[in-house]
Amino acid sequence: MSNSEHIETQLIHAGEPRPRIEGAATIPIFQSTVFEHRDGADYHGAIYPRLNNLPNHHAMHAKLAALEGGEAALVTASGMAAISSAMLTALGAGGHLLLQEGVYGGTHTFVTEHLPKLGHSFDFIDCNDGADADTGTAAWKAKLRPNTRAIYVETMSNPMLQVSDHRAVVAFAKEHGLIAIIDNTFASPVNFRPIENGYDVVVHSCTKYMNGHSDLVAGCVVGGAERVEEIRHTLNHFGGSIDPLGCFLLQRGLKTLALRVRAQNQNALAVARHLAAHDAVSKVIHPGLPEHPHHARAKELFDGFGGMLSFELSAGAGAAERFSASVALITHAPSLGGPETLVTRPVTTSHVGMPRAERERLGITDGLMRVSIGFEHVDDITADIDQAIRRALG
Repeated sequence: MSNSEHIETQLIHAGEPRPRIEGAATIPIFQSTVFEHRDGADYHGAIYPRLNNLPNHHAMHAKLAALEGGEAALVTASGMAAISSAMLTALGAGGHLLLQEGVYGGTHTFVTEHLPKLGHSFDFIDCNDGADADTGTAAWKAKLRPNTRAIYVETMSNPMLQVSDHRAVVAFAKEHGLIAIIDNTFASPVNFRPIENGYDVVVHSCTKYMNGHSDLVAGCVVGGAERVEEIRHTLNHFGGSIDPLGCFLLQRGLKTLALRVRAQNQNALAVARHLAAHDAVSKVIHPGLPEHPHHARAKELFDGFGGMLSFELSAGAGAAERFSASVALITHAPSLGGPETLVTRPVTTSHVGMPRAERERLGITDGLMRVSIGFEHVDDITADIDQAIRRALG
């Protein structure tokens, strides 16, 4: 398939086997752990699920590479399998990592607790103002070491929705010979395509928008062919491969990605505006709002502002807890990117492992609520928010 195809077309057709297997419009699930050994094939040429080389894997790899504009891709058993495999491969032996402040709690815990045990080191950097020589890349450069090998950021940070200065990150990585890795989960390739903007490796928790149906845990890595092959060996040895049914579910979910994400973009912006006008709300964080500190950057870089927002009630943490218990249409649960609207308090879920002082420094307060907007009718979402606020303040 040509790379010039629009993403809507790639979502349906990229990676699909041609000719179709027994004429099936959807690739069958190859639910087998044993495949006949082909003459002349070495161990790595053998077909085996843990090696990520079943027909279901190959179809997903080709589709994911096409969507993100990479040479190759790798589907994994979870987002953390993708993140950890990409990091460990990039760091090699005794490497040093530059890491954006305020990343997802699971990533934060992996880096701070596990990388040092494996002989690696790290430093956090502020990626919000990289274009400012006084507070940006000059501060990053001061943290470089002879063994610094990679820089890691998120497209939009979780849960504060900060938009990194991605052009500065890429330029800095190229200047200093670093591998630039980005977690594109919150945007999806519908809203942002990092490889087109100079990143080397893209990771996703495909559990979220890429699958979009709240019924699968998966991840992926996209990048250059040689680098993805190195990551594949790391992943295989650590056992992070996904099963063929998982590939099938992800393939199915991806076909509606563009439709889903654009609906969520539209709903989230409408809900953010509704909350911003509410007397009981003290803060709303969504990059589509003009008052967001990185609104201009998001508008320039992204094709959509995403389906995520965070907000705080003026009445504080107790009201936030009562709000979460009072929603009816909205589901009080972690995760994101599915068809249903979800609300969670990061201090009790995604960022519970982050030290309180660091959380508070980053703005992740006890009263902060993160909302993943689904594609229910927006009037029904806002009506449920309004009744839950009334009960929370009651």
